Amino acid sequence: MADTDHDQNWRPKANPWAIAATVALAAFMEVLDTSIANVALPHIGGDLGASTDQSTWVLTSYLVSNAIILPVGGWASSVIGRRNFFMLCIVIFTVASFLCGIAPSLPILLICRVIQGIGGGGLQPMAQAIMADSFEEKKRGQAFALYGLVAVLAPSVGPTIGGWITDNYSWRWIFYINIPVGLLALFMVVRLVQDPPWIKADRQNFFKLDYIGLGLLTIAMGGLQIMLDKGEENDWFASNFIRTFGIMFVVGMTGLIWWEWRHKNPVMNLKLFRYKNFAICCLLMMLVGGVLNAATVLQPQYLQQLLGYTATNAGMALTAGGIALVIVMPAAGIATGKFAARNLAAVGFGFFAVAYYWVSTHITLDMSFGEASFLRVIQMIPIPFCFISITNAAYVGLPRESSNQVSGLINFVRNVGGSIFIAVTGALVTNRSLFHQARLVDSMQPANPAFAQQTQQLGSYLAGRGMGDLAQGKAAAQAMIYQQLNQQSSAMGYQDVYRMLCWMSCGMVLCAFLLSKNKPGQGAPAGEAVH
Repeated sequence: MADTDHDQNWRPKANPWAIAATVALAAFMEVLDTSIANVALPHIGGDLGASTDQSTWVLTSYLVSNAIILPVGGWASSVIGRRNFFMLCIVIFTVASFLCGIAPSLPILLICRVIQGIGGGGLQPMAQAIMADSFEEKKRGQAFALYGLVAVLAPSVGPTIGGWITDNYSWRWIFYINIPVGLLALFMVVRLVQDPPWIKADRQNFFKLDYIGLGLLTIAMGGLQIMLDKGEENDWFASNFIRTFGIMFVVGMTGLIWWEWRHKNPVMNLKLFRYKNFAICCLLMMLVGGVLNAATVLQPQYLQQLLGYTATNAGMALTAGGIALVIVMPAAGIATGKFAARNLAAVGFGFFAVAYYWVSTHITLDMSFGEASFLRVIQMIPIPFCFISITNAAYVGLPRESSNQVSGLINFVRNVGGSIFIAVTGALVTNRSLFHQARLVDSMQPANPAFAQQTQQLGSYLAGRGMGDLAQGKAAAQAMIYQQLNQQSSAMGYQDVYRMLCWMSCGMVLCAFLLSKNKPGQGAPAGEAVH
């Protein structure tokens, strides 16, 4: 009984905020690397003699290995301790970053990126678990605000930092900058972080790794990630290549669920989903990760493709959203101690719905830089209220010794949701653009008086400006009108996708009220499992 009381009253020797800042630094470094290389792919391909399609494996290889390692933290912590595992991940990530920077060819770079993803995959969930155990429950929301700032801000500023470094130095420096950050984080972890008494390391647990579960997870996530990353360029399931990886995902995931539910020491403790609150939190976090990552990709993509922004300028248009996030995140963290998690999540999703509807009506071809920045701001404001409240609620009613598995699963579903939504929204933009293009082309007929009049007027103007005779001017006019039609149809495609995100956010408001009632800043009673 005395040992149980000691465990419940345990507090780290160092200041919890110093610990939070330390692990957040390491997590920021890792999350940043999921997006910083995006804008450097053409430079990497050109320098290493690879095509654009081949260079995209720089992203895919990292994401696949990262996703596979995310749930393994619980087992690794039971073998060498959570603190030691966290330090090992920092070392692997930092060394792999250096190796990525000096890679002489694409195959070697891909191998180094896989190793880097293995190291990075343990940083996010362990950072979150360390924060959860370092703070008492009523202050945990404020700590998760710091983690949320890392998880949301890093992918937003990644393309901007990557573009600036690549333009002014070399793509290799997007990996070299991890070295001093990694060394500083390692030094601070050694000085400040310690394992709580319920984290018991036993080297004998090394032989208890669920190798079959890990293999099935590898098959499932490898199939899913490659299918999503390569689907659009290979015409999705019309391609045998994509169908193969789709089957890999279905078979691997089905086998994983069947095996993990029955295994004594699973690599992913799926029985945590018997807790209704945790299961709903995972669903909501998957959707949050989805809409967040989709929006982070959609807006700079729109600015570059339709408004002619450079990668750096497109990233700069996201900066105001990052500033808004820094301002709102602490307030959201404080709010978790004053309002029930499900109420905060519902408010956040409601703001999401309003924000995406506003974007769908204001994203136009004559949008200014200031307007683009404002649209990003209103998309970022709801994120802290959803992210922090759901993360906090995920631990409600669960044993403290399950924090490693909880953090691993919640980060796993968020990353999976992001990958799925990026691929799906990208495909929807293309499909809806083609739909609108087909409808608009129907109006480009000589029998249409408006089209005939516009062609005649523009053709006469171009002929008068030295574009040849009237017939040549009219031909040039039709080409210009068709180009405008393509741009307009693409803009309408983006508007449709933002409206879809709006309606999805409305559904998420209703889902938020499925969360268990809990007193603000306190956990619900344990044992809320669904049998």
